[in-house]
Amino acid sequence: MDRALWAEKIIRQPHLLPELRIAGEKIINKERISEEDGLILFEKASLPFVGTLANLVRERLHGDITYFNRNFHIEPTNICVFSCKFCSYSRLYAHKEEGWELSVDQMMDIVRGYDGRPVTEVHIVGGVHPKMNLQFFADLMRQIKAHRPELHIKGFTPVELDYMIRKAKLSIEEGMKLLHEAGLDSLPGGGAEIFNPEIRQQICDDKVDAEGWLRIHEVAHALGMHTNATMLYGHIEKYWHRIDHMKRLRDLQDKTGGFNTFIPLKFRNSNNEMSHVPESSVVEDMKMYAVARLFMDNFSHLKAYWPMLGRQNAQLTLSFGVNDMDGTIDDTTKIYSMAGSEEQNPAMNTTELVALIQQVKRKPIERNTLYQVIRDYSLEAAAL
Repeated sequence: MDRALWAEKIIRQPHLLPELRIAGEKIINKERISEEDGLILFEKASLPFVGTLANLVRERLHGDITYFNRNFHIEPTNICVFSCKFCSYSRLYAHKEEGWELSVDQMMDIVRGYDGRPVTEVHIVGGVHPKMNLQFFADLMRQIKAHRPELHIKGFTPVELDYMIRKAKLSIEEGMKLLHEAGLDSLPGGGAEIFNPEIRQQICDDKVDAEGWLRIHEVAHALGMHTNATMLYGHIEKYWHRIDHMKRLRDLQDKTGGFNTFIPLKFRNSNNEMSHVPESSVVEDMKMYAVARLFMDNFSHLKAYWPMLGRQNAQLTLSFGVNDMDGTIDDTTKIYSMAGSEEQNPAMNTTELVALIQQVKRKPIERNTLYQVIRDYSLEAAAL
């Protein structure tokens, strides 16, 4: 059955709640849903209901296309001045002997290790180390660009940026301009967690607040940089906290149009101060992705971070609104594996990632960071 006809059928079910029918009609008619609609979808809608509508919207925008990129991560340090309760990755500066610190030369060795390989992006994120300041990272990026000018540098969460810019006694505008001129091309979406101050106070009280996070992304957009956005879900937040978080992102996207993609990040409870909090179920995960696709109507792309979810669950998200599977990653990140993610050694080569997408009847497209097509693997199915 045609996707649109199936969606029409599901919102005409005789026993459907009127408020769900209203929300469904808005989605089918390409109208924006309200915060109240989004909350109703979380609280009252079945998974098939939101999944059908999310898949309809996904296929309106992208058909069967599913994007990925070839990237690698550099994690300069896991030593951090902040102590987020959900974090399994960082080690406090007072206990720095338990962590690692990479020099610029060591990080350049990682970059040189990819010489001759068709990676398009390096993702630089780590802890907030008091000795790794703005000039340290500006020097790193200048060296990366001198060595490989075409490599896109996506780096630093607002948590890192806020700290290093304040320490340099610069304004956000001045600091971001300096880093952009040194080679910073775009920002990842990390550090957003949950914007609501009451939740933030409980899980990450000492780092940049919601207004600061949004401000840094807005300044980046004004400089012509694209950025990503995330939300850490499935811990102590309520549904309305998720809607509030997404509404703030949607509002900024209306204003700037600078976000590339939205990435819901599943809370994992291993080896952190929130180990007593149970993790969300697969059903809850799929509902999160579906509602995000329906609510975040000005975000073209919705990404599932496969190392966190695991390969099979990441495949499943492709039927619940997701159109991006992130990248090959190449076993260069420890941030989520240390928290107990499904993938303890998160690496997939291109052939494996393409096959994963094709197994669920989607079309694998290699992209760059800005979603420009590099290679259409759906045309090469026979060769793979």
